Amino acid sequence: MSHSKTRANGSPYRVQVLDRALALLEKLSEHGPDLTLAEISQSLGLHKSTAHRLVMVLERHRLVEKNSQSGRYRLGLKLFELGTRAVSQLDLRERARPFLERLSLDTGETVHLCVYDAGEVVYLDKVEPARSVRLASSVGRRSPAHCTAVGKAIIAHLPEAEMEAAVQRHGLRQLTRKTIGTLAELKTELARVRTQGFAVDDEENEEGVRCVGSVVRGFGGALIAAISVSGPSFRVSTEKVSIIARSVVATAAALSHELGYQQPASRIAQQPRPSPPARGQFAGA
Repeated sequence: MSHSKTRANGSPYRVQVLDRALALLEKLSEHGPDLTLAEISQSLGLHKSTAHRLVMVLERHRLVEKNSQSGRYRLGLKLFELGTRAVSQLDLRERARPFLERLSLDTGETVHLCVYDAGEVVYLDKVEPARSVRLASSVGRRSPAHCTAVGKAIIAHLPEAEMEAAVQRHGLRQLTRKTIGTLAELKTELARVRTQGFAVDDEENEEGVRCVGSVVRGFGGALIAAISVSGPSFRVSTEKVSIIARSVVATAAALSHELGYQQPASRIAQQPRPSPPARGQFAGA
């Protein structure tokens, strides 16, 4: 590679097959709505067999689709899905922050905002209370989905095949004596989450810590994230879980509405939205 070409591209790092695949997507975007294989190979300056291999890989990942009638290729719906998620997460932390702060103030406990990533949850943001005993968690950390309130809140609403694939990939690691250890137990737990509208981590991820989580949706009902209230089990007692859950569910619903989610009328009728607790209701908990 010449130095002039490197400078022109702004980076010394090049992966030819990725460059070609991305260039193919750009061509479909600019010169579509669809192109024949011959048009793709000609516009990219590639041999037809090379263009065909690229198209096959992109089609397998749903980034490109083939019209069964004309045999022409167009951009795939996977790009729309990825773009929708990217836009939703672009300002997620900023838009969620006021909701997290209010929830932490109301409950007096640590609040987390997390997103799901193929069997794990990633902590995007955290708000801590003004207490001497707090949780040792950090933004950017990853945890298994099957033993966290935020994780269970999200995977409870995934297609079952996708959930099972994640379990097969990561397994069900036993982090404490209470961690769910079998797929059958997990399915029973996720059914409970769907019924009650929130998830509980009852010292399953860390001894002495209890969490309550609820899913956050975006436009069209897309699963965007989950929020949770976490605290030492002597403060987040089993008796207080239902009280805290009302606040978590109400906050998740309010944030979902902020992100463009319109709850179906049938669901509203079946599951009345709980009212958030008054400010300071959990003080001294």
